Amino acid sequence: MTLVPFDHQRAIIDRRAIADRLLELQAGKKLDVQASKILSEALDAGREEVRTRLAAEPGNGRAAAHATTFLHDQLVRLAYDFVIARHFDQPPTGIALVGLGGTGRGEMAPYSDLDLMFLTAKPPTAEQERVTAAVLHLLWNLKLKVGHSVRSVSQLVALAKKDMTIRTAFMEARWLWGDQQVFDAAMRSFRKDIVVGSAAEFVSAKLAERDARHIKMGDSRYVVEPNVKDGKGGLRDLQTLYWIGKYVHGVESAGELVKAGLLTAAEFRRFDRAERFFWSVRCHLHLLAGRAEERLNFDYQPRIAAIMHYADRPGKSAVERFMQFYFINAKAVGDLTGVFLAQLDEQLGRKGFRFALPTIRRKPKHLNGFVLDRGRISIPSDDFFQKEPVRLIELFALAAREKLEIHPTAMRTASRDCGLIDRQVRDDPRANALFIEVLTCVNHPELVLRWMNEAGVFGRFIPDFGRVVAQMQFDMYHHYTVDEHSIRAIGLVAAIERGELKQDHPLSTAILQKQIASRRVLYVAVLLHDIAKGRGGDHSVIGAEIALKLCPRFGLDDAETETVSWLVRYHLLLSSTAFKRDLADPKTIEDFVHQVQSPERLRLLLVLTVVDIRAVGPGVWNDWKRTLLRTLFEAAEERLRLGHKQHGRSELVEERQQELAEQLGWKASAAKAHARRLPDSYWLAEPLAWQLANARQVARAEAHIGDPIPDVVIEDDPESGATRVSVFTPDRESLFYRICAGLAAAGANIIDARIHTTRDGMALDNLLVLDGRGKPYADRRLRARLVKSVEAALTCSAPPPLPGVDPQRRSSAFEVAPSVAIAERASTRTTVVEVNARDRPALLAGLAATIHDCGHTVHSAHIATYGERAVDVFYLTRTDGKKLTMEDIDRLRSAVLDAAREPGNAEAA
Repeated sequence: MTLVPFDHQRAIIDRRAIADRLLELQAGKKLDVQASKILSEALDAGREEVRTRLAAEPGNGRAAAHATTFLHDQLVRLAYDFVIARHFDQPPTGIALVGLGGTGRGEMAPYSDLDLMFLTAKPPTAEQERVTAAVLHLLWNLKLKVGHSVRSVSQLVALAKKDMTIRTAFMEARWLWGDQQVFDAAMRSFRKDIVVGSAAEFVSAKLAERDARHIKMGDSRYVVEPNVKDGKGGLRDLQTLYWIGKYVHGVESAGELVKAGLLTAAEFRRFDRAERFFWSVRCHLHLLAGRAEERLNFDYQPRIAAIMHYADRPGKSAVERFMQFYFINAKAVGDLTGVFLAQLDEQLGRKGFRFALPTIRRKPKHLNGFVLDRGRISIPSDDFFQKEPVRLIELFALAAREKLEIHPTAMRTASRDCGLIDRQVRDDPRANALFIEVLTCVNHPELVLRWMNEAGVFGRFIPDFGRVVAQMQFDMYHHYTVDEHSIRAIGLVAAIERGELKQDHPLSTAILQKQIASRRVLYVAVLLHDIAKGRGGDHSVIGAEIALKLCPRFGLDDAETETVSWLVRYHLLLSSTAFKRDLADPKTIEDFVHQVQSPERLRLLLVLTVVDIRAVGPGVWNDWKRTLLRTLFEAAEERLRLGHKQHGRSELVEERQQELAEQLGWKASAAKAHARRLPDSYWLAEPLAWQLANARQVARAEAHIGDPIPDVVIEDDPESGATRVSVFTPDRESLFYRICAGLAAAGANIIDARIHTTRDGMALDNLLVLDGRGKPYADRRLRARLVKSVEAALTCSAPPPLPGVDPQRRSSAFEVAPSVAIAERASTRTTVVEVNARDRPALLAGLAATIHDCGHTVHSAHIATYGERAVDVFYLTRTDGKKLTMEDIDRLRSAVLDAAREPGNAEAA
């Protein structure tokens, strides 16, 4: 294997000139230090030249990889020659310097590891080990990360037989310097003793290794912060195809995979385009990070998009367009992997070897012209789809119906022929019925839909869906691209219907299995709920219009079409209301029910909301969200079923007080006195378990002799999956701010807060908090720290300062324009203020301080976070208990908007 030549190599590094400088050095103790300095300067200059060339041609990362390899090659040769010339009287023989991995392949990103093997003809001698140590120390002085080994030829062959990693690394080995005959002898022995006859073993091992790597990296090529090197659909997947081709056919370059019959010329062009793009991204990533960074995280995405000249377009930012092209290339890698492996399996099969096994041994009764090839659906001829393009949909419907995998040959042909899907096919009733059969299949429809998407058939059959294929959303909330998110959501609906998620979602399971009139309405709504993203405007409104157009085509009747369109239009209504409004306020339920209007819509909306949240990514769904959604669902369901509130306000308060009295077991007079102290809003807002805990806390605190002091209780709340913080203390100015600041100082995240004042001037506040990992506080020491922090904030003379903001926090890559919306009609008794801002520590405390400074009282606060975006909602009154006037609202809006801005931006403003 030889290094790919490129122009003006000496501008990267001039080995002869540097060698002359090294020869001029005077012998002495500082000889190696002086040599290291010369070589380090050469390394820095070479990297800067690579950076300059890549800036001039930002899409030519592969040239940068070749130039970087050349730079390291020359440094290794200079280091070796210097060591031999200045530290040895007689040059040792029988040792070769060999590049492995990317170094051997001739493709190194700017900060890649340098992978070297010191190869000897016989077991290494003491002198050869001295050479090795001296060369390595010189390279380490350059702050290079050097992966190294010292092997004799016989040791290498013995280890390669046992270790597939060593076998793969040496397969790409390249002689760099020293005794080339040693290297040639090792390569001959390697091919004869290791490679011959072991192709199937190697292929199986590489595919198993790939699968394990994918699981580690997230097992999706649509993760929005992908690993360019090791992620699914990334460079390592392309390299795996090349390794397999090289091992089986001895190809010396990726282009020779065409000659080997593993890829067509058109497929190789896709391979080459993807590899060029990924190498460009990887090199830019290394240079921006100044280290071997492989994860394309949010901080780097907009910067690389700008470097590679992506620009904003209507509805899509430059970074979203850049990442969409990234995922299109990752998808192409997946497509190429399938067809490559199919061809290879056929080739090995003709020789009597297979690395794949049949997946099924039964034969379906009705194949309708399709055939089975080793248990997988295939096609009888190359023109099978051309004769009847509807078969492109039927292929996937048959796979879903019969629970069969699709043969890669059929996938390859479907991908090639997907352009045959025109308006006539899209309007064909049979084609649409087949598609709905795939979509609503209860047995893992997400697998077949993903195959359909990867073949390009999905986007051709539903062009509106094709517009969101590989489309990412540049935020910290969404973990997957829009198409992958939608497909995952459909898979979750099917899993709930199969009863597999009954423990997590008993209500949704019951609804899906027994309580909805039309399954296909739900499945179609889930498919279409995000279909209009990236178009500018409200994707819910545009998506509802798309649903009105598509549903009749799918065969849905007028009523089903109207329901799907409504679900798409209001698919965020349930979560928005549950997470951002006070569910104890009757006006919240009244407004929500007015929008929903029917129990069927409510049931469908609940399931759609659950799968939409869960499909966002791991860790997004939690018990607190489950509690809020269920609470709103049950309150709305009761109102819709009965047509009115089951109980009036006063009757409900009295009923709650009676329930508490029965649970407490106190004397009737004591229970009545406790009930009289607290306002009606308390009895409507707090669940019975909290009322019971609060009553006991109040009784214990008031048993204290002397002046009242703050009493802080921290307990688990299993129902919400969070930690409850209850504070009973004399009411005072800025009390809510003090509590928020105390919790923020201890690192707690507040997710809900309800503030109550007794009729005798005491405050009884209940808050729900999570730790920095989004989990309840389980550790006693951390709970004690929370108590101390809140008590300190309540007892200090001046309000405590806000905790500092970390400028390096992950959300700093995103711009979130702060906004304040004031909903005067959302509550009959309070004014509702909704603040949107970039999430940061102590944001809630800062907003609370501002509200206090404006002279208003917080009755409840509801906190939701969507990645980098925080939405804090406050229910307020004036100090006299009345709703805010228009003058109050104007003053408050301006002050809260200032508080919501980033500290630096607020000063600038």
